[in-house]
This record gives sequence, structure tokens and C-alpha cells, in this order.
Amino acid sequence: MKNRMIFAWAMIFCLAVAPVYGQYYSKTIKAGPRVEKMTRLRFFYHDIPVGKDPTTFLIAQANITRKFFSPSPYGSLYSMDDPLTLGPNRTSKMVGNAQGLYLALSRDPTKFSAVFYADFAFTTGKFKGSSFSLFSRYPLTDFVPGPNIIREMAIVGGTGAFRMAKGFALFRASSSSAKTGDASLKVDVTLYHY
Repeated sequence: MKNRMIFAWAMIFCLAVAPVYGQYYSKTIKAGPRVEKMTRLRFFYHDIPVGKDPTTFLIAQANITRKFFSPSPYGSLYSMDDPLTLGPNRTSKMVGNAQGLYLALSRDPTKFSAVFYADFAFTTGKFKGSSFSLFSRYPLTDFVPGPNIIREMAIVGGTGAFRMAKGFALFRASSSSAKTGDASLKVDVTLYHY
């Protein structure tokens, strides 16, 4: 009985002491005035899912959607490491890459819609070492969008020169293939950052 009482008191003591040591350090200070900057970027984004040197890979797919013929069946999850170039051709000067994931959402096999997450990182030029993050829904579209169709997506953060970025990116198809799924997109980005 005595051992049980000692054990019970030891447990009560440990539980009483734990909150004191379990707290984290935090200090809030008033931020000084910051000047918000606006940066506009234009580059080309190349998504190549098939061929000799693909940049996008299917990493998961629901068994039930495999029976439907579609370049991106409903519920398919893709990883990507797509090049960013100055010009519309994949052989143009590379300025960075977009790495991330997208999940196909459209149950209609003739349309494409996805939730898209990517980090657009720059490897050369004025913004070398900086990146911005895009997290948005790619709106429903036919697999071969026209050049006049513009898709807007949200910018939710950034690093380096784009620290605390917010803004939007406008995507326009410069070339695409319904047969292979390859797409080159002109991207106009407006970033607000500090």
C-alpha cells in the first residue's frame, strides 16, 4: 500500500511539473513599417509527362478510374519537376524549375481540373535562390486549351527576394498536345512582397 501511495504522489508531482517545462519560447515584438514591393515576372513553364525525358510522373492512381480513357484520370496524383525557360521552346535558356504535386479532379475524361501545388524556384539571374509557392485549383478546361484562354492561380508565399509573397499567376497555353499531354505555358506573375 505504501509503494502505491509513493507511486501516486510521484505521478501527481510529475504531472504538476510537466506544464512548466513543456512551454515553448515566444516573444512578440511590434514590426516596424515595411515597404511592400511589386514584381512582375514572365517565363515559360514546360510540363512533359511522356517521352524520353519526362518531367511529370504519375505516382498514385485510384483503381476504379483506370478503366476510363483519359490522359489524367480522376484521382490521379502526379509529381513534377518542370523546367522554367525565358522563351517558349523547351530548349530556351532555363531560369529555374517548378517542383510540386497536382491531383486530377475532373470525373469527365474529356476535361482537366486539378489542385495544384508547386514551388517555382529560380536558379539564375537577379532572383537566383528565390522562389514563390503556388497553391490553387487549376480550373476545368479541355485538354487542348486555346492560346486566348487564361487560367489564374494563387500565389501563397515565397522565399529569398519573394519573402512573404502573395499574388497571382496567369497561365496561357503557348503549345500543347492532347495525344501526349505535353504543354508549354506562358506564365505572367504578379507578386507583392517585402
